[in-house]
Amino acid sequence: MKLNCTTKTSSFSTDSDTLNVLLYGRTESTHFATVGAAIMDEIRRSRLVPSGKALDLLSIALSVICADLAGHRKASADGWTRTFELTIAVQDSSFWNEQADTLGRLLAFLTTDIWQFRFVDEGISLPSIENCQQPDEDCVSLLSGGLDSLVGNIDLVEQGYIPYAVTQTVRGDGYQQTTFAESIGNGLSQFKVNHNARVPNPETPSSQRARSIIFLTYGVLVATTLKRYQQEHRVPLFVCENGFISINPPLTPIRLGSLSTRTTHPVVFSIFQDILNAAGLRVDITNPYQHKTKGEMLRDCQNQEKLTELASQTTSCGRYLIHGHQHCGRCVPCLVRRAAFLVWNKDDSTTYKYTNLGIKNDEHAGYDDVRSALMAIQECHKLGTKRWLSSALSYPRIQQKDKIAHMIERGLEEVEALLNRYGAK
Repeated sequence: MKLNCTTKTSSFSTDSDTLNVLLYGRTESTHFATVGAAIMDEIRRSRLVPSGKALDLLSIALSVICADLAGHRKASADGWTRTFELTIAVQDSSFWNEQADTLGRLLAFLTTDIWQFRFVDEGISLPSIENCQQPDEDCVSLLSGGLDSLVGNIDLVEQGYIPYAVTQTVRGDGYQQTTFAESIGNGLSQFKVNHNARVPNPETPSSQRARSIIFLTYGVLVATTLKRYQQEHRVPLFVCENGFISINPPLTPIRLGSLSTRTTHPVVFSIFQDILNAAGLRVDITNPYQHKTKGEMLRDCQNQEKLTELASQTTSCGRYLIHGHQHCGRCVPCLVRRAAFLVWNKDDSTTYKYTNLGIKNDEHAGYDDVRSALMAIQECHKLGTKRWLSSALSYPRIQQKDKIAHMIERGLEEVEALLNRYGAK
C-alpha cells in the first residue's frame, strides 16, 4: 500500500493506487485521509514551541497511524503481513532518509509488517507564537488513564519529580484522565491530544499495533518545549508499565503474531531511543517498572492513600469500548489487572462484565484469553520459565534477561492465583 503524506493538497499524488494523507488538515472529503489538525491546535493553544526534529517525528508518527488504520491485513498475500510505502513531507528530508531503515525496523517489530519510507521537503513549521511558554517541569510522563500510568505519576511526584503529563484522549476516558492529572500532587500540567486520524475504508476492527510510536512522539514533542530542554539539559520521558505486559510474552504459540502486541516493549524503546539520539533530541525514554509485575507496582506505590482513592477509576480493558465503557474481566489486560488487585489485597470496585472465570462456558473459563492463560501456566510448570519463554527474550537489545524472566514468572503466578480463586480449569 502506498501513502503520500503531505501538508498541502497541491502536493497530492495523482496515482490512483496511492492514498493521499493531509497532515494537520481537515476536510469532509472521503477521497483522502486527514490527521493531526487538533494536535496543532493544542500546540498553539498551549503556546508551546517544539523543536523542528520533534515536529518531523510527529509527521512521521501521524503518517504511520494512518497507514496502520488504512491497511487491510486480509488483502495481503499471507492474510496478515502488510507492505507499506510511505512518502512523508518533513523539514529535514536528508536526515530522515538516513533514518528510513531504522524506522522500518522499528515499525516491523511493532506491527509485523514491512515498512519503506521516503522523505521529501515541505514539512510543517510553526508560525511565530506570541508569549510562548517554556514550562518549568523537569520531566514528561505519559498519563493514559490506565492503572500503571497512575501509579507511575504518583510515584514520580513522591520522588520529587515535577512531571508534565501527556495524554492521548480516549472516548469514555477523558474525565478520568483529567481527574488523575488534577489529583496527583498539586495538580499536573497536562497536554491532552488525539490524532483524530480519518481514512477512507479503514480496516475493521482497526489495528492499533503502531500506536506506541504516536504516544512516544507526543512525549518527545512536549519534552523539547521544557525550559530544562531549552537550557541544553536532557529530559526524562517516563513510560510506566508493568514488565509482564511490557514484554507481553505469547501465552501460546498461536498468539505469537496476531495477539501479542509490543506497545512498550524494551526493543521498541531501544530502537526509538537510537532515532532520538541520531536526531540530537535530548530525551531519554525509561520504564521504571520494567522488572515489576502489576501487583508489585500496586503494593509498592509510594502514596497508598492516593492510589486507593483512584485505582478503581482506571481503565485496563482491551475491549473497554466494545463492552460499553465497561471492563470485560477476561481479556489478558483484565486478567493481569484483577490479579494485581489480589496481590495488593485491596477491594477492587471495578465492574467486570464477566466476573466468575470459573463458569464452564465459552464466555468465561472457555474464553480464548482465559484458556490461553491456563495453558501458559501449565506449560510454564512443565517446562520451566526460561524454556516456556523460548524466543520471547532472545532479542540482543533486551537487558538483564534473567531478571526479566523472574519477573514474568511472578506475573504468571499472579494470574494463576486469580484463576485458582475462581476454580478456572
